[in-house]
Amino acid sequence: MTDIALVYKDNIVGWVCRSGESFTFSYRPEWLTCKNAFPISLSMPLSTDAYPHMIIMPWLMNLLPEGDPLAAASRALGVASDDVMGLLEEIGQETAGALSIEPLARLFEKTDLKKSCYRKIKSDNELERIINDLPRKPFLAGEEGVSMSLAGAQEKLPLMVQDGAFFIPVHGAPSTHILKPDTEQLGGGVYNEALCMTLARQIGLPVPPVTTGRGGRRSWCLVERYDRTPPSSDDKGWERLHQEDFCQALGRPPSSKYEKNGKGNGVSLADMFRITQDKVKGRATLDLLNGVIFNVLITNVDSHAKNYSILLSGTGVPRLAPFYDLMAGDVWPHITQNMAQSIGGERRGRQITAKHWQRMAQEVGLNPRMVLQQVARIAGAIEVHLESAADAVRAMPAGNDEILKRCVSTIQERVRVVLVNLERGAK
Repeated sequence: MTDIALVYKDNIVGWVCRSGESFTFSYRPEWLTCKNAFPISLSMPLSTDAYPHMIIMPWLMNLLPEGDPLAAASRALGVASDDVMGLLEEIGQETAGALSIEPLARLFEKTDLKKSCYRKIKSDNELERIINDLPRKPFLAGEEGVSMSLAGAQEKLPLMVQDGAFFIPVHGAPSTHILKPDTEQLGGGVYNEALCMTLARQIGLPVPPVTTGRGGRRSWCLVERYDRTPPSSDDKGWERLHQEDFCQALGRPPSSKYEKNGKGNGVSLADMFRITQDKVKGRATLDLLNGVIFNVLITNVDSHAKNYSILLSGTGVPRLAPFYDLMAGDVWPHITQNMAQSIGGERRGRQITAKHWQRMAQEVGLNPRMVLQQVARIAGAIEVHLESAADAVRAMPAGNDEILKRCVSTIQERVRVVLVNLERGAK
């Protein structure tokens, strides 16, 4: 039986069909003939052939939250946490990328179709209440007309922001920003992420704009979505750009996002560079290298395969997406110091030496000397811009926080260690 459709604007891109416990994905023939047609994934090129369960299901799973947010959404909706199709029918209208998930019967029978719109958040107190409810009700799951989902295990909320006001997308309307509130688990994370994103921008890495703010007693980080574009005219709304993370591009489930995950081998840097060199090309390989180096230098231990993405629509040519979810993990003692992917076999950032960078270069097909030069260059740029990035965050609406000083100290120490290790390796 045909279950769900993947929709781009008013076009059905394809459908996922159920047969017992298995599913297949097929592109709609009309989509294949569209001038600006794009694949839903590099793992599923445009084709008249159907893609089997083992390919489409991991891709769909990667649209859903993980960990506590997934469990909470499951409870709020009354849908089992392993019922991927059932969950996406409820919260899949606004996801990462350009596609909306719709029950196919509803589209063809035109039943219960409602025009997309926005609901304004009227006060700081209302925003604070919404944020406080997120652990119990991720993405406002279960609220009338709200159907949103983002991957990851951290609390977050897609919003539309206009003239400083916040709006909740309803009936599949696109969001423009992602709000990430403070949490007890990662105290000060709002300022940490704002600092690392601002620092990346100041040294020339591609990242979306970010700011901070407060809603009642809660602070938050607000990140502009790079997979959304503003209206081109007054009679058009925000548009979605299609993207996928590296787990999706490689046909791997969310559990594979870490190279070592206790369930077999996950996605390695070699896997990520291989598909970038094969499918994305251009300067994407250098951009990916710069992102990997930057994450080591800021102690971002959670820079896993789902925290890198590829844009698939807009230009017609796949390109590396801007970087996101940048944080200094070593600021928190209870967080592992192991990197999500090893550098030449070494997972501890402070133990990475010139030989590890050289080994990584050989594994991914890059010039070892060039890689060492890039490490030194980015480390030097961080030294120059780190304090000014911290000052820029202090000037944001949420103001200062003591964690900024700890983040600066942590990153400075990592940069120092990496440069010392490079010098030792050169002797």
